[in-house]
Amino acid sequence: MVLPHLAPEIRAARPDDAPALAALLAELGFPAPAATIAERLDALLSTAEVVLVAARERTVLGLLTVHVTPVLHRPAPVGRLTALVVTERAHGQGVGRALVAAAERELARRGCQLVEVTSNTRLTAAHAFYEQLGYQATSVRFKKSLLPVDRRSVADDGCEQC
Repeated sequence: MVLPHLAPEIRAARPDDAPALAALLAELGFPAPAATIAERLDALLSTAEVVLVAARERTVLGLLTVHVTPVLHRPAPVGRLTALVVTERAHGQGVGRALVAAAERELARRGCQLVEVTSNTRLTAAHAFYEQLGYQATSVRFKKSLLPVDRRSVADDGCEQC
């Protein structure tokens, strides 16, 4: 049972969160087995990347992956939010806002002066959410698969929506 009146606990993801993270990523359109998510989480954490989870009463309700990218064209590294998902049953309860706020604090602590987020053009509710948090649409993202045509599928980049 989700108790909306309780603020979520925001913490770093742990290896034992992999099953919950896999379920959340499946809701976002990126299905993968928990073992695969555990491997990816380990790889991210080994390079000092940040994966945050929001939980209430030990139930993981959301996740946000955060990256610091040093760039040549800016005076400071750029922060990137690359996957934000809140389980549907916890939508509208401040979970996403709490995750983004924690990520912004961490990115500022790491010297970032700018935060970027990418959202598929079809995800208009997500766009409204980011705009409410002060984000502005400023650019267009292009993608290209590096896999041979016969090996491409929705699973190659996670989903058709993203």
